[in-house]
Formats: sequence, structure tokens, C-alpha cells
Amino acid sequence: MTQKISGGCACGAIHYECNVDAVVMMNCHCRDCQKANGAAYAAIMALPKAAFQIRGTPSYHRIVGASGKLVERGFCPSCGSQLTFKAEVLADVIGVQAGSLDDPSIYRPDMDVFTSSAQPWDHMDPSVQKHSHGPPL
Repeated sequence: MTQKISGGCACGAIHYECNVDAVVMMNCHCRDCQKANGAAYAAIMALPKAAFQIRGTPSYHRIVGASGKLVERGFCPSCGSQLTFKAEVLADVIGVQAGSLDDPSIYRPDMDVFTSSAQPWDHMDPSVQKHSHGPPL
């Protein structure tokens, strides 16, 4: 059963919705995500870009990722909450930070990616599939 997925920033200036199921949910352990999140990994829910709606205008930080392709992280310019993740290699999806969901308990990771960069103090769930680099495309 499809559930409404919604979330937004801490100050309420930006809110998003999607009425279709997530494509994939993953914990990304790459160094870029670690630095951007200040944590061991980024918990990302990938949603179909065509079904994603956003109210408010995020600012973007753009980098070239390990793939050699553009990666954009969207954040609220007012409160700084990190909200979205766009990757050129995954052009049809937009990632949302699981912590920005209105109900983050719906997040259930399908995989851990870039585990080759995982920190030794990061204890990953052994039941979740592992990929030493990016997600299988």
C-alpha cells in the first residue's frame, strides 16, 4: 500500500511530499555524506523525481562525487536543515534525508553503500545488504 511521504526543514520554510513509494532506502557511508551530515552516514530515501513536490526554495551545495558526476545537497537557507540529495548518476530520483521526514520511523534501509569508507565505530545492521561502493545501478 502506497503511503504519503512528507517532510521538511526545522523552521518550516520548506516542506515536501510524495505520494508514491520510495525507490530505495540506503545508508550512504561515503566521506562526502559523512562530512555533510557530521555523522557516520547519511540515511537517504530515494523517491521518484516526477512524483516529488516541494514548497519553498532550498539552496544547494554542489560537488563532484566519487563517481566523477555532480552531486547536489539541498538545504534550507534559513535554518540550514539538510533536506535533499540529487546525483547525476541517478537522474530520475531525488533523495530526502530520513531525519527530515515528518515520520522518520517509516525509514527502513534496503542497503548500506560505500561501506569501504565506513568508520570502524559505525556498527552496521548485518541483515542489510552491503555494497563497498555505490548502489547497484
